Amino acid sequence: MSYLVIVESPSKARTIGRYLGSNYTIEASMGHLRDLPKSQLGVDVSNNFEPKYISIRGKGPLISKLKKDAKKADKVFLATDPDREGEAISWHLAQLLGLDENEPIRVTFNEITKTAVKNGIKNPRVIDKKLVDAQQARRVLDRIVGYKISPVLWRTVKKGLSAGRVQSVATRLVVDREEEINNFEPKEYWNIDVDLISPKQKRAFNAKYYAPVGAKKQETVPNKERADEILSAVSGAKYSVRSVKRSEKQKKPYAPFITSTLQQEASYKLGFQPRKTMSVAQELYEGVNIPGRGSVGLITYMRTDSLRISDEARSAARDLIVSRYGEEYYPPQPRIYKAKSGAQDAHEAIRPTYVELTPEKLKDSLSKDDYKLYKLIWERFIASQMASAVYASTVADIEANGHIFKAAGSTLIFPGYTAVYVDTNDTDAQTAQKGRRQKSLPELGEGDELKFEAIHSEQMFTQPPPRYNEATLIKTLEENGIGRPSTYAPTVTTIIARGYVVRDKKMLIPTELGELTTKIMKENFDDIVDVSFTANMEKKLDEVEEGDRSWTSVLSEFYGDFDESLKEAEKKLGDLSLKIPDEESDVVCELCGRKMVYKMGRNGRFLACPGFPECRNTKSIVEKIGVKCPECGSDIIKRKSKTNKVFYACEKQDCKFIQWDEPTNEKCPKCGGMILKKTRWGRKLYCMNEDCDYERSLDGAGKSNRSGSGRK
Repeated sequence: MSYLVIVESPSKARTIGRYLGSNYTIEASMGHLRDLPKSQLGVDVSNNFEPKYISIRGKGPLISKLKKDAKKADKVFLATDPDREGEAISWHLAQLLGLDENEPIRVTFNEITKTAVKNGIKNPRVIDKKLVDAQQARRVLDRIVGYKISPVLWRTVKKGLSAGRVQSVATRLVVDREEEINNFEPKEYWNIDVDLISPKQKRAFNAKYYAPVGAKKQETVPNKERADEILSAVSGAKYSVRSVKRSEKQKKPYAPFITSTLQQEASYKLGFQPRKTMSVAQELYEGVNIPGRGSVGLITYMRTDSLRISDEARSAARDLIVSRYGEEYYPPQPRIYKAKSGAQDAHEAIRPTYVELTPEKLKDSLSKDDYKLYKLIWERFIASQMASAVYASTVADIEANGHIFKAAGSTLIFPGYTAVYVDTNDTDAQTAQKGRRQKSLPELGEGDELKFEAIHSEQMFTQPPPRYNEATLIKTLEENGIGRPSTYAPTVTTIIARGYVVRDKKMLIPTELGELTTKIMKENFDDIVDVSFTANMEKKLDEVEEGDRSWTSVLSEFYGDFDESLKEAEKKLGDLSLKIPDEESDVVCELCGRKMVYKMGRNGRFLACPGFPECRNTKSIVEKIGVKCPECGSDIIKRKSKTNKVFYACEKQDCKFIQWDEPTNEKCPKCGGMILKKTRWGRKLYCMNEDCDYERSLDGAGKSNRSGSGRK
């Protein structure tokens, strides 16, 4: 028999093709083939919210090819990604190819390994209509919100704006945080600490002021008067040890990654934006070319909020931990993590598919970014299965004339999981990893008299909450139940791309456009930008997936109140036109001397002269990529051509350096030239020097020869 297996991407097709025989043909759908039309709502609201799907423009030839291949095959399997979106793509494929969706034609696997792929093919199932309905509900709901509210914003603010169900809430979070910062009133407080010496060991240490003797909680010193009062009381006093508490503190490892924690940690540790993290993770999941092994899927599915781990993976981790680190590094009982309430358990947590493929073994086979992210995932998973770190902790209460100072210290006595991985939030382990003893105290005993060295007091002020960065915004979205693993990164990318929020030194700051749009949304569509309302809607969509609700009933419940809000807003706003003041830059227009302002165009933000129409000067915003020009040493900047194609050039206009492919800081191992990165067709890293033949695949292939001319 002949079989046709349809997946979503060519790289996934290559990997799967290695595990199936010659009677299997593997084709890629290149994502969705059908969607709602862009030119109209595409939803018949009066007819039970019937969606009107059409073939996506440009996909016609591919659809024709897949139809021909399906007719030739004795059996068709749909092996798109194992989530709502993947299920919907399979359903659309079944519709287009005339397949019976009630037949077992759907194949899924959480990891792309030989065992998982063969098991998936052996155990096909019918398309899960509940998953499809959940995706349809989300898609139709988002379309209604976007296509109904956006025209209100066009009339009131400016053309081209858009409202989105999740993006509007994310923008509101950033706007509300900025308002909180602006309205913050700092409160004064004072820190008091004392330097003391233990006569026994002649070691100096520091103790912080706690409270008067007998107080049940720590005192906040509110002003200089109170600080001076305390200083006066303890100056010249005897300092003696009132009590010492010693204990052993065990710290458990963090759970393996889920989508949100992977995006957060990759942001902190690797400087990856969430979109980049998911792109690199997709490559690792679908398959990377490893010399001697071919295309190998290196991690499990990366869109998940489950902390479940298979027994096989846990056993493999145990064997590696015991053999590499020793029996004492494996806990008495295997570690099992529980996901938060409402998490979907369809997939495992994100982990390496083969723990024996350590980062060191793969370093020469992976691109720089692939290696960094794989190492992060591998180390986090192995650490998650290891024994706890153990710290010796000491807390001493020190009395001086009726006042208590506290000194605390801890020392790492068994590294446990920290031998492999330390989380960004793991402050104890971070300190230990850097080779510092954790404020370790000298040997102290009750009644010991201590030698006074110096006392310090410092005026402090409470600080406003920090602005969000991409990682903390995603964390907040997850904690509030807004969106799902597949939507976090696109949501953050969207609100930046549409000019509602700007990224400044990794911090997210709302623009005046974002603030004005949020104000209109709060005043007229409060439910849409309400955090709890949006979280509750996510729960209802999950109930559709679980079969507890019909997707049309969810939309019906939503649409009645929404339609009323829409009519009220249109009546209230009428022909009101709100102008957004231009944000001034520090760039001076070279034609007329005015300070240029930021504008939002079809292709993003740009600089324009405020003297329009007398002066029509515009400029693209310079985006440095952190790489120096090989010709003159100046910064290389990212630019766009008139056809909106990205290219890279030296910031100096008289320098001739220009490349279509992205320059990197990597040097060619053969000739020392600059390495360029081609990320579209023929994905690879290659030497810029035309006389050098060094190159390697971005998907992890080793070095290969190429001709030195004819590059595009």
